[in-house]
Amino acid sequence: MPFQIVRNDITKMHVDAIVNTANPMPGYGAGIDTAVYEAAGIEELLAKRHEIGVIDRGCSVITDGYKLPAKYIIHTVGTTWRGGNHGEEEIVRSCYRSAFQLALDSDIKSLAIPLLASGCYGFPKGIALRIALSEIEAFLSGHDIELYLVVFDEKSFALSTELYGDIDAYINDNYVDEKFMHEYPGYDSLGDGVGLYASTAAPGRTDRVADTPDVLVAAKSLDDVVNDLDKTFMELVFSFADKRGMTDVEVQKKANLDRKAFSKLKCGTTKNPSKSTALALAVALELDLDDTKDLLSRAGFALSPCSKQDVIVQYFIERKAYDVYEINVALFEHGEPLLGTQTA
Repeated sequence: MPFQIVRNDITKMHVDAIVNTANPMPGYGAGIDTAVYEAAGIEELLAKRHEIGVIDRGCSVITDGYKLPAKYIIHTVGTTWRGGNHGEEEIVRSCYRSAFQLALDSDIKSLAIPLLASGCYGFPKGIALRIALSEIEAFLSGHDIELYLVVFDEKSFALSTELYGDIDAYINDNYVDEKFMHEYPGYDSLGDGVGLYASTAAPGRTDRVADTPDVLVAAKSLDDVVNDLDKTFMELVFSFADKRGMTDVEVQKKANLDRKAFSKLKCGTTKNPSKSTALALAVALELDLDDTKDLLSRAGFALSPCSKQDVIVQYFIERKAYDVYEINVALFEHGEPLLGTQTA
């Protein structure tokens, strides 16, 4: 499980190390910093902090975890948001990079990190999140480590509307409760023409078939269709990867899949993936909607208007936004399973 978003108190995470948002001078301040000192043991940790002395902004140091479940604490020092024209973003990026480098140097296999600079430092959460996702993705593209982005409560992570203003409206328009589908079984809420539902609109709803967004690519050639007919799920995955010039490692990383889980799929030890894994691979391969449906069908799945996870993923596919980390932010906020983080 390379990257997960979890809602938890970071001081309770059972990982090799946690990251603390520290003060540059010895001592501790409000927020996560105070919580870490209290959970680890103020006297011991503060004594060590005085021994270390001043920490420059953008830099990190490592200490024991003391009474924490985590073995280590990586202390990193950010900066206050001053409008974005004073090098603030680069300092926070340096916080992530220096913390990750310390994790590598200390042979840390699992790391929990908060959304840096989004609390007392006052960074706009949308900017803080984009920094976090880009630095996490860059780091994990070259390293295998369990990495958790830890948020404490719902209010601290209500971000999908800030990043994608119309996502909630899209979900409202396209998500159909199972009870509704039971009462109106002929309604095709997504208008995707998959043949599962007729195009007749239910009372009070409009037929969406005619105004479905223009997201489908040109039809495949007959040869392509015939050649793909007998392919298994993973054979089709590798066929798409070959066409896009992607290596196995690139597919695995872009899908946010554990290396061992991907290897089991590749070798046939795991015959079929979970739906979350199948969707993750479709995103990694940057498939359009038709090819996504085709790939899912090889594992016995279909996109369903009764699945909020499916609707959210379809939202991103329609917009050709294939960043699995950003998709997982939206899924996390809406309480849905994340892509690529479950066993195959």
